[in-house]
Amino acid sequence: MPSTASWSGTPSIKGSSESMRMALLTFSLVGIQFTWGIEMTYCTPYLLQLGLTKSRTSLVWVAGPLSGLIMQPVVGVLADNSKSRWGRRRPYMVVGALIVAVTLLVLGWTSEVVGLFISDPELRRPMTIALAVLSIYVVDFAINAVQASCRSLIVDTLPISKQQMGSAWASRMIGIGHLLGYVAGTIDLMGIFGTSLGDNQFKQLTVISSLGLLIAVGITCYSVQERVLISGRDTEDRASAVKLFSQILRATLHLPARIQAICWIQFWSWIGWFPFLFYSTTWVGEIYFRYNMPEGVKGSSDVLGDVGRIGSLSLVVFSVISLASSIVLPWIVKSPDNERPSFTPRPPASIAPIVTTASRFKPDLLDTWTFSHLLFAGSMILAPFVTSLGFATVLVSICGIPWALSCWAPFTFMGIEINRLSVPASSSNGNVSYNRLSTESSVEMSEDPATTLRLNHHPDDEKDEGPASSSTGELAGVYLGILNLFTTLPQFIGTFISTVAFALLEPGKSPELAHEAHPDEHHSTDGPNAIGVCLFIGAVSAVGAAYATKRLGHIQ
Repeated sequence: MPSTASWSGTPSIKGSSESMRMALLTFSLVGIQFTWGIEMTYCTPYLLQLGLTKSRTSLVWVAGPLSGLIMQPVVGVLADNSKSRWGRRRPYMVVGALIVAVTLLVLGWTSEVVGLFISDPELRRPMTIALAVLSIYVVDFAINAVQASCRSLIVDTLPISKQQMGSAWASRMIGIGHLLGYVAGTIDLMGIFGTSLGDNQFKQLTVISSLGLLIAVGITCYSVQERVLISGRDTEDRASAVKLFSQILRATLHLPARIQAICWIQFWSWIGWFPFLFYSTTWVGEIYFRYNMPEGVKGSSDVLGDVGRIGSLSLVVFSVISLASSIVLPWIVKSPDNERPSFTPRPPASIAPIVTTASRFKPDLLDTWTFSHLLFAGSMILAPFVTSLGFATVLVSICGIPWALSCWAPFTFMGIEINRLSVPASSSNGNVSYNRLSTESSVEMSEDPATTLRLNHHPDDEKDEGPASSSTGELAGVYLGILNLFTTLPQFIGTFISTVAFALLEPGKSPELAHEAHPDEHHSTDGPNAIGVCLFIGAVSAVGAAYATKRLGHIQ
């Protein structure tokens, strides 16, 4: 049997209270999500303004799923085996954040950077587009490395009994970062800072985003003390990556029926969510420019800033509704876990009948999830027919409710199924009861300064018989990794759909955003908006997700 890994030091977090420690541990996610929000809000209209066609712009967004597929496992394996005296995760967080910050500034000043080396105007424009696309790829790859390290830092630092709380705080920080990013996009920064941070809205947002990411990552890195890896398991370190990918492949090909159904629900729903997340801001802005913009505003010197602010306002409402839904819905939706609690608080006699009646009529999570797909589909199926900014904003805002369910429901059902596979137990009435993963920390530390970390596993777990016989932690990692795969692959399909739709409906440069267009190109605002058509196709896919979700209730 290979030797176990040995460590030096003890993980710790600064802070006078548990809430403060959790906030400091997860604070880096605020900066990450803020940066994602700025990229999703402004980069599509920015590329269109530079003169890239919509069909080619859609290909740029392959960077997101591609970087997620490559960087997260690669950085995970490299960091797992790192013996840096600063810890395994924080060096990757700091270096990745610095790369993101510098590249964001290059993205904001692409024209100026290219102008330093190229004076020919005909050559400068394509080179500016090329540098902008390259910068977006670098940002996506680097920020995925930072994100993977931040998530792993939470797992590394907290005992098992605190993992659920750490995940909850991470979700809150992501929500805060998302909301701050969209709010920042609605503010007229030129009116506040003048030209001190740049001569347009996008440049100023890249400066703020760069500083925000560095500050957020710096706060977490300063507040957290990691263990230092002294030596890894000698025979498994070299094969860990190959073993991980082969295990995921075997598990993907032999998924249990209910887990397979959950993954397919995720697959169909994310074909719809991909165009919404990347193009909804641009779509709202284009609706404004097509139908609602006053004649006197058509000569605006910062069209990109106008589109970003208008689109961000709708996403601010979307984020507020999503955040509120994620807080309220768990209270009014019945849990799918049929394990009875050991103690049920009795409500006061004066309101007991009301509470009892309300509990009887609570919808279950499966029906609520099904309805959320239909709500998203019903909203986005109207996208090609929208002719007013107000209606576009209402449709985008409504999607905050299904987005809250999409961030919650699949992981809840996966958790139940993973627990069911990990520790199956039959109740007296023949039904399977769902057992929680261990809520107690099973980490044992020796008194030697070079401590050894041991996880208490069942002896049978030592057998290498694939995912089904793995320990609970390995089982959860494999199946959640597969769920992430079914989330990422639809983004490639969404990119293909968007590319085809843009090439057929708007083959030229954006009529709303491009500085200039060739006379032979299609650049009329007549006809359907191509992004609206992509949202419509995503709505059809969401109907498929609703059907798959309904079927989940009939799978044993």
